[in-house]
Amino acid sequence: MTSLRIVFMGTPDFALPSLEILHQSHHRIVGIVTQPDRPRGRGQKVLPSPVKQYAQSQGIGPILQPERMKDAQFIEALRALRADLFVVVAFRILPEAVFTMPPRGTINLHPSELPKYRGAAPINWTIINGETETAVTTIFIRKEIDAGNIILQKKQPVYPDDTAGSLHERLARSGADLLLESVNLIAEGKVVPRKQDDQLASPAPKLTKEICHLSFAQPARQVKQWIHGLSPYPGGFTFYRERQLKIFRAEVVDSESHAQQPGQILKADKERIWVACQPGIISLLELQMQGKRRLSVVDFLRGNALPEGEILS
Repeated sequence: MTSLRIVFMGTPDFALPSLEILHQSHHRIVGIVTQPDRPRGRGQKVLPSPVKQYAQSQGIGPILQPERMKDAQFIEALRALRADLFVVVAFRILPEAVFTMPPRGTINLHPSELPKYRGAAPINWTIINGETETAVTTIFIRKEIDAGNIILQKKQPVYPDDTAGSLHERLARSGADLLLESVNLIAEGKVVPRKQDDQLASPAPKLTKEICHLSFAQPARQVKQWIHGLSPYPGGFTFYRERQLKIFRAEVVDSESHAQQPGQILKADKERIWVACQPGIISLLELQMQGKRRLSVVDFLRGNALPEGEILS
């Protein structure tokens, strides 16, 4: 089997299954490109990215961490690795001088059924929009974002109670398998790339704070989709008496119309919190009050009172 020299580019947890499967394959990872070490977590301690941590634990290197992808010193260091192929999973936008460098091209793993959901947050928007099916897709990178020719694509189900987090984990694993299959096809010269139909393209823009502010003035099913699509990160939120309240999971109790104001707490006993939508009712299952830990609704209600009739705004 033909073995390729690969530079792997990625940063977050989503990239780890792909890096691991390539590292364990007959191909050779000759370099890693990842984000510079950043402050992370509550203590804002400067830590390496998940990809860097894995690479260090496995002795994979060198590890390049450019602040600017167009930096001349970085470009030269990258060229010196003499890679056949660059593999990109959950990384930054590459300049043309980088993605055109290797003779076998630069490929990317994208967690959507391209050309649907091109952009920074495809998994989140898949859940928010109530899709019942998605995919993992490998493409050759070109200048237009997520618009390159498709190498392989494999469909995946979206389950009714999926959050962005649960779907993220499944797509990371299935995407790793698809990525290795794609690299093997490239190594053997057997790829038949397929052009994307730009007319079918849809955006998956970055999630802003404004987008994450939940509105109950919509049908209960859509409110649940927003909550699950933003969970666990960045997290959909509302306000209770001027304190931010994040909601991570919910279920639809009723889809019918009713007279209560959207956001009104209809029931808050020891086991449930019901909130009015327009129309319908949702039950909040997992919450986090500002400054507190994320809790199940039962544990939350032991230490927090949400009186019936109050409005979540």
